[in-house]
Amino acid sequence: MLVTDFSTDSVAVHDRFARFEATADSWYLPNHFRSDRADDFRARMRGLFLGDLTLSVLTCSHLEVTRTPKLIRQQDPEVYQFHYVPHGLGVLSQAGREARLRGGRLVITDSSTPYHGWIKGEHALPCSIVVHVPRRILPLPRRAVQRVLAVPLPVDQGVGALYARWLADLNARAHEFTPAEAPSLADATTGLLSSLLSRVLDTGRPPSPEARKGALWIEIRDFIHRHLDDPSLTPAAVATAHGVSVRHLHDLFAAQSTTPAGWIRHRRLERCRHDLADPGLAGRPIQTIGARWGFPDPAHFSRTFRTAYGMGPRDYRHMALREAPMRKQSTGVQGNPWAS
Repeated sequence: MLVTDFSTDSVAVHDRFARFEATADSWYLPNHFRSDRADDFRARMRGLFLGDLTLSVLTCSHLEVTRTPKLIRQQDPEVYQFHYVPHGLGVLSQAGREARLRGGRLVITDSSTPYHGWIKGEHALPCSIVVHVPRRILPLPRRAVQRVLAVPLPVDQGVGALYARWLADLNARAHEFTPAEAPSLADATTGLLSSLLSRVLDTGRPPSPEARKGALWIEIRDFIHRHLDDPSLTPAAVATAHGVSVRHLHDLFAAQSTTPAGWIRHRRLERCRHDLADPGLAGRPIQTIGARWGFPDPAHFSRTFRTAYGMGPRDYRHMALREAPMRKQSTGVQGNPWAS
């Protein structure tokens, strides 16, 4: 299983904080935790396990974390932890530095060095997304990385912004991934982090071909994601926007067992499927939804949708809208709190 979700909502009030501590320790690495809400601790945590690389997503109101020399001696997986704070406020201290955290900041820690920090979340929004990367698979000198421990890194433009969007996409689509895709997802994430750190550190050592390839793959995915409603989005347009040949573009997608056109079509169909299942769009004509996402011919849209999902868009909408009240009643929530 690639993804596991944990929520204190299913735990007795007096056991919530202890269960959270035990789960966090077993998923990742031992830390000391404290919370000013420990008497009724409420949190959600998601783990996405991609081989050696793991991703954790935390939603809570307040949490303090400390990693001591004693805990390091007891167990040290020798990983870098890339802490991204999409929402909330906090502080993280390591190696004599202190980083003040707020929504949109990225900070690195090293599991082999003591650290201390706290974070306060906002409502039901994820306050922390942490990627745990073994030091041995990150192609950068440890001495160089030590220079930026507990130093806020830019994620508002360039590769940093791309990385932030990539994390959001991994989290939102966590349950869609299969075990066969785990190595590619891990390689792409590591490649993007390598590119980001190489720029920040300016080591004079260019990213490896694998890192550049992984970063380009993520950049192209992000570009497609942001331009799905553009009628002129074609493999040739994607290649031109990224300064590569169409042949090179096909090679990148072949490594993911698909084609550029197939990927674009699949993402557009997923957008159509999402809109068809949205009760708020129940009055919008099916052909309008299809045209909105690149299928202007209703007959072609119907055939393509049926091929992909085993039923036409009209039947799918009826089924999805019929089941929507039951899903809401069974989960007790509206929407997906992890898809922020």
